Amino acid sequence: MSSRRQLLVQAAALAGAALTPAAWSSAIAQTRMADDPFGLGVASGEPSPDGMVLWTRLAPKLREPLGGMTPAPVTVRWEVATDPAMRQTVARGRALAVAEAGHSIHVEVRGLSPGREYWYRFNAAGHASPIGRTRTSPAADVAIDRLKLAYASCQKYSAGYYSAHAVLAADQPDLVLFLGDYIYEEANTGRGVRAHPVAEPVDLAGYRERYAWYKADENLQAAHAAAPWMVTWDDHEVANDYGGDQDRTNPSPATFLKRRAAAYQAFYENMPLRRNRMPVGPDMLLYRSLDWGRLAQVQMLDTRQYRNHRTCEAVSEGKRIPADCPERSEPSRSLLGDPQEQWLQGRFRSTPAQWNLLAQQYLMGELFSAPGKVGNDGWDGYVASRRRVLEGWRDAKVSNPMVLGGDIHCFFAGELSLEPGGKPLASEFVGGSISSLGRPNLDINRLVAGNPRLKYGDGESRGYGRVEITPRAATVTFRAVADALVPNSTVSDLATFVVEAGNPELKRV
Repeated sequence: MSSRRQLLVQAAALAGAALTPAAWSSAIAQTRMADDPFGLGVASGEPSPDGMVLWTRLAPKLREPLGGMTPAPVTVRWEVATDPAMRQTVARGRALAVAEAGHSIHVEVRGLSPGREYWYRFNAAGHASPIGRTRTSPAADVAIDRLKLAYASCQKYSAGYYSAHAVLAADQPDLVLFLGDYIYEEANTGRGVRAHPVAEPVDLAGYRERYAWYKADENLQAAHAAAPWMVTWDDHEVANDYGGDQDRTNPSPATFLKRRAAAYQAFYENMPLRRNRMPVGPDMLLYRSLDWGRLAQVQMLDTRQYRNHRTCEAVSEGKRIPADCPERSEPSRSLLGDPQEQWLQGRFRSTPAQWNLLAQQYLMGELFSAPGKVGNDGWDGYVASRRRVLEGWRDAKVSNPMVLGGDIHCFFAGELSLEPGGKPLASEFVGGSISSLGRPNLDINRLVAGNPRLKYGDGESRGYGRVEITPRAATVTFRAVADALVPNSTVSDLATFVVEAGNPELKRV
């Protein structure tokens, strides 16, 4: 572990310890609240064989500063049961919701049995939260027959409704992967099907308000309450197209990092993450892996915090740059940063899993968006970094690598190889968007025709991806909303693909 990463882990752990019951100096008397403080719902995440993280955030008045809470701390009780009626309680405790953490709760439950369902709820100030469903992961050395997961991204509140989340919840997956753009930071332009706060957030209060606006959505709450989540971010959790210590409109690192620190703090407060992920200023250790028995390993990446600055800006057209710009292929350029790349290569060399899912933000393979043009905000701006990943799969003989992505508001399915037209090393699937608008299929059809490695594309449908994994095959289904511009739309299967174990080539079924 690098000294910088170790420092962040230790600092976050020490900061988190201050919020645990052992650190309380005295009991805190509580009175009843007139309003339900659980208006943002409940969530769980980061499952392990003996537990998971349970999350809630107290906010009785969602549109007010601090969610209508006073600065006073509040005692919150929690319980876990083996039945949805909460009669067979197997764990319980209490936590302290403090203003410094936005009155959020991150309970790290331990001592549960591996590979089974549980239910949980919170109680505070005379109110009970909704009941959530969660589960532990299987023991690391156990052979597993099946994993059912959903993955999603890009849920711009003003662009559409969250019908996809309602159906995702009804699917009751074992695990949900959210791959970025949980919120959008833009100001309220008056366009769209529903409004959010007027001002663009630039400080902690603004980001807290934006999360409260999003998390009040009932369908999003249902998806959180249906299964444990594993989350990462993209750019809109902070600022559009930011990378490292700058964004497109504010290249001053000193100014931007202050904003990034506020955004990272709000992200932590609103996600079911462990205390060792707590940010330290503008730094937050988010890349990690999750094993599902011997069947699958998820490697979750952070492609924003450590990347080199954008390249080929002098010859760019918006986000498009010439494919022959030599700067984008410089060996030193990294989308992930050296410590994360080294960590990922270590995962490749040590993973015992039959299936290895690389969960990240983008379409990973090269995409010619126009003749001779590629983008510079994702992997195409960091060619050597992408190649090192593909070579890592090859050299470590990683079993059944598969890439899951988001960001571009389109469904894509394709294959990845070291050279154009070469033997596929992995398959990749971009799961569309929950509500953010995409591109006309006339344009998408041209992209697929101009990029032979792509086998499928759709830019007009909103939705998510469902992945069902067995030792023999992975089945990926794109789930599409009939109309994201109306509430409670129906959802149906858009396309289904099968990847057989040992063969990364896609098969449409």
